[in-house]
This record gives sequence, structure tokens and C-alpha cells, in this order.
Amino acid sequence: MEGCIFCALANGEIPTNTVYEDEEFRVILDANPANIGHSLVLPKKHGENIFELDAQTVGKAHALAKKVAEAQKKVLNCDGVNILQNNGEASGQTVMHYHVHVIPRYKGDKVGLGAFGQCVELDKEETQKYLEKLSKAVSENE
Repeated sequence: MEGCIFCALANGEIPTNTVYEDEEFRVILDANPANIGHSLVLPKKHGENIFELDAQTVGKAHALAKKVAEAQKKVLNCDGVNILQNNGEASGQTVMHYHVHVIPRYKGDKVGLGAFGQCVELDKEETQKYLEKLSKAVSENE
């Protein structure tokens, strides 16, 4: 959809820290992460929310989120993972393109889920290190 930032990200029109890509999806590191490794599963096909997409696309998005979560557990040794998907402004959706958040969690990390609380600040070197590890781990889970 013209003017949709997530369409541009998903389809490679804007550079991203891409963890994984196939014909239908791109997984990127969130630009404003709630925690290290916070990833977004983006369908390349536009749909504003879960109500505009077919069940097959939604199912594939969540299956891919599971693969990303498994990679995060392996690479980041996190204690848990939030898999979140918001639909509509009232639910906290801020970008109107269906996407799934996969957020590694650690005991006592104080990550809030209301608008994701405080974002962590990561330098480019740290981001690149985890990007490479997560990319490899997601690909290995295919």
C-alpha cells in the first residue's frame, strides 16, 4: 500500500536489520526495541490488521514468530518470550500494517507491555552482533 512504512520495510525499499526473509515475509529487528533482540514479523502483503488478512497469512506469520522465538531462546538465552500482535489503535497498534512482535524476556527485566514501556538503547555494534546471530539461528530452524 502506498505510503505504508511497514510495506516499505517489508519489501526492502528502506534498509533494515533483517533477521530473515522469504517470498512472503521479512523479519527485522525493531528500531525501538523493548529488549535486546526485539523482532518484528512483517508480511510483504499489506493488511492493516488481523481482520484484513487471510488465515493462511496469519498462521504463517505466527509460525515464523515461533521460529524467531526459538532462535532468540538459543542465541540470547532469554527466560521467556512475548509474542504480541495488536489490532487497532485501541489495542496499542501504532502502525497500521499487520505485524507480530517477538520480544525476548528476562526475569526482572522490567519491560512493560503498555506501549512496550521503556525502550532500550543499543549501539550499532551490539545490534549487528545480535542481528548476525539471530539471522543464522532463524535460518537454521527452517
